[in-house]
Amino acid sequence: MANPEIIERSRQMLSAARHCSTKQKARTRLYFPASIWASFPSILLIPVLVCLGLHAPASAQQSGVSSSPVSAPLVGEQVVENLVAMNLKRALALHSYQGTRLYQIEYHGILGVRSGKMVVDLKYQSPETKKFIIRSATGPKMIVDKVFKRLLQAEQEALGAEAQKRTALNKDNYDFTLVGYDRTPSGSMYVLSVKPRTTNRFLYRGRIWVDAKDFAVTRIDAEPTKNPSFWTKNSKIEETYTKVSDFWLPERNHTVTAIRFGGRAELTIQYENYQITSADPVCNLPTPKSNR
Repeated sequence: MANPEIIERSRQMLSAARHCSTKQKARTRLYFPASIWASFPSILLIPVLVCLGLHAPASAQQSGVSSSPVSAPLVGEQVVENLVAMNLKRALALHSYQGTRLYQIEYHGILGVRSGKMVVDLKYQSPETKKFIIRSATGPKMIVDKVFKRLLQAEQEALGAEAQKRTALNKDNYDFTLVGYDRTPSGSMYVLSVKPRTTNRFLYRGRIWVDAKDFAVTRIDAEPTKNPSFWTKNSKIEETYTKVSDFWLPERNHTVTAIRFGGRAELTIQYENYQITSADPVCNLPTPKSNR
């Protein structure tokens, strides 16, 4: 629980900011936005870790899968087992790829509007190397340094085996419930509710959509299981994936964070120009389990 003195001090500071001079507002901006921006990488890194964690195998832990009454070819246990197995096979087959990302963030709050953009080229080399080249960055230095660059740094740090193990989308870290089976123009999807088994701040709760043919996550609607900062009230994460050759990679991330005492920050990451530069054939991927 937040310290009542901190809460009261923050309220007084924010109230004063509404009526203070231009010079005084400038001083306030040095503190208040910096505290907000510093908390964002923990939130914004979640979908990145989701992508990384898809590849980590589960241990022989007891099943954390249940099924609601859903008319679907497979039960929840089978869907999750196939998802984990197929993700691992694809991760082993994918050696390197490259692409471009466009980061955009907007903050609307009591201290006005702040925005920034950054374009980054990425080169990935399995298993634990990502090289980022910043092509351009615009906006306040605080956003560029405290959000964009920190996010890239945190993503590199998260490539380690131990970090991936702690955030993997598997039965060690999550309880799964099969809640739906959607037929869409792009194919059939299993819909799973996911709930974290620990309070790790990089885990999330919400729903995932799993392609019924490839057993790959195609969409995530979620929120962090733990609020990473006093300054943020809640965050909503939406992430979609696209198929590039035989691999499912992030396509778009949209994260909206509500700021305590008013305001919100909205981040969009667009992933473009993917090129698979080295990969093994994946035609020998394991066949999904037979229908029940």
